[in-house]
Order: sequence, then structure tokens, then C-alpha cells
Amino acid sequence: MASFVLKSVLFFVAVFYICLMAQASDPDILSDFIVPVGSAIDGNLFTFNGTRGIFGSVIEKFKVTKASKAEFPVLDGQSVSLAVLQYPGGGVNPPHTHPRAAELLFVVQGGLEVGVVDTTNKLYTQTLQVGDLFVFPKGLVHYQYNSDWNKSATAVSAFGSANAGTVSLPTTLFDTGIDDQILAKSFKSDIATIQKIKAGLSP
Repeated sequence: MASFVLKSVLFFVAVFYICLMAQASDPDILSDFIVPVGSAIDGNLFTFNGTRGIFGSVIEKFKVTKASKAEFPVLDGQSVSLAVLQYPGGGVNPPHTHPRAAELLFVVQGGLEVGVVDTTNKLYTQTLQVGDLFVFPKGLVHYQYNSDWNKSATAVSAFGSANAGTVSLPTTLFDTGIDDQILAKSFKSDIATIQKIKAGLSP
């Protein structure tokens, strides 16, 4: 009996640790920071200037300027990244998810209508003004929309990962080669409608 209990405890401990390892997150590093290959260790290593000049510019279409591990390599292992989101009047950041991080959005210009859908398919919405913050929990579908057609809006988003990842639902569903028949059945629609949606996503 004691052997059975011990085996059961070990089994549950093993399952627990496997579940922990399977979670998507940034790994811990064993140094203060990771130096990208070929980089000098000075103040420039810790400086990102890819957002210079974007504030105050004319916003003609929705634009994201990222400072993630890809653009700012020293973020590797730091579990943090940032994006500046710029919306023209009527601009939208379509429904999407971030599989590896929550997003904390901070409105710095204009206003935004935002929404997040939980795993029970309940939609939570809010109207944000300058100075407001909104959190989108990790992995949940969410969007932002500038409903003022006469004014642009800007927000800064912080992520709890150097590589939060973005899965855009319109692109993932209609621009990756999923068969039209599967999409038509899934959306209780027809192939002609699916093809119109796909055509509308083409640049």
C-alpha cells in the first residue's frame, strides 16, 4: 500500500513538473543579461532608438513599431518588450492573441474602444481615454479600435515576454491556406463568401 501511495505521489509530481515545463514563457537566464554576438558592451547595447520620430507623425494606416527581442536583441532573457501602436481615424488592430505574454496597453493620444474575450466566450469592452490602461490576459483574443474618424490615436503596449508573439485571427484564418470548404463549414457560410473575405485581405 505504501508503495502504491509513493508511486501515485511521484506520478502527480512528475505531471506537475511536465505541466510547468510546457507553459510558454521566457526562460530564466544565469547572468545579468545576454550579449548578442558581435555586440560591444556599452550604453548602446541597452539603447533602442527605433521609436524616434514616430510620435507626432501623420498616421495614415494602423502601424505597430515593436521593441522586442527581434528588434532589440538585448531583451533576450529579460521577459519584457514594448510596442507603439498608432491608429488613424477609424483604424483597428484586428482580433488577435499573444500566446506568450499578457499585454498592458497605455493610451497616450486620442481614445480607443477595446475588447477582450475570455475562454467562456464572454466579451469585455471598455472605452479608453488618454492616461487609461487596460490589460489583455495572455493568450486571450482581443482588439483595439479608434472609433473617432477625425482623430488619430496612439497607445504603448508592454509585454511580459521578450517575444510575446502575435496571432492575427483574420490572417491566421483566411491567409494561411486553410481550405475554403473547411472555413465555409466552420463559419456556416459558403465558399464564395470565404473567397471574398480572402480577396479583401490581399494587399
